[in-house]
Amino acid sequence: MEAVIALATLTALEIVLGIDNIVFISILTDKLPPEQRAKARFIGLSLAFLMRVAFLLSITWIMRLESPLFALFGNEFSGRDLILIAGGLFLMGKATYEIHHKVEASQGEVKAPRTLTFSAAVVQIVLIDLVFSIDSVITAVGLARELWVMIAAVLIAIGFMMAFAGSVSRVIDTHPSLKVLALAFLVLIGFNLMGEGFGYKIPKGYIYFAMAFSLGIEVLNIKLQYRAKPPSSA
Repeated sequence: MEAVIALATLTALEIVLGIDNIVFISILTDKLPPEQRAKARFIGLSLAFLMRVAFLLSITWIMRLESPLFALFGNEFSGRDLILIAGGLFLMGKATYEIHHKVEASQGEVKAPRTLTFSAAVVQIVLIDLVFSIDSVITAVGLARELWVMIAAVLIAIGFMMAFAGSVSRVIDTHPSLKVLALAFLVLIGFNLMGEGFGYKIPKGYIYFAMAFSLGIEVLNIKLQYRAKPPSSA
């Protein structure tokens, strides 16, 4: 019974922590041809699952990532901190670049369409999952004692991401304003990761509330725009 409760709790946490990943994957695979998107999500998330299992099998090394490596300006930095800072910078940089491109496109500037190779998309999915995996695996180790419970929770969470990443991607692709909002979420997530890396932990509840509130307002705006459209003449 204890193992079942641990599995349910850990699975819920893994799914919540995976929301950030779903947003990034949806934005990233949008650069691929439509026929390659599902395949890229499947391969990228499958490799990410194998990587998380490898982390769980090397629990001792994962826990060492929290040990300080050096101190700078009175702050101690561990391997986990460096990974979070690098991942945060990557997310903020990529999201800012994408927002800049969307703004230029809306102003009518003509540019050659940007493409992303299939292998590059898969590599980026795996790399960003590496950043999100650190806290995920440490959480798993702290909540569960049995390895099979940790692996099962991670497998269910990855399956959840595989199931819903496509739907999220299609919704974002259909509504350009939602894409800009999702990119803004990535900037916020990247900033939060950097803050954690520098020792300033922002409660994730605040982040998710801000994201949910902004999304709710945007959904209302989209509904109002549909209602304001004049009926099409036959």
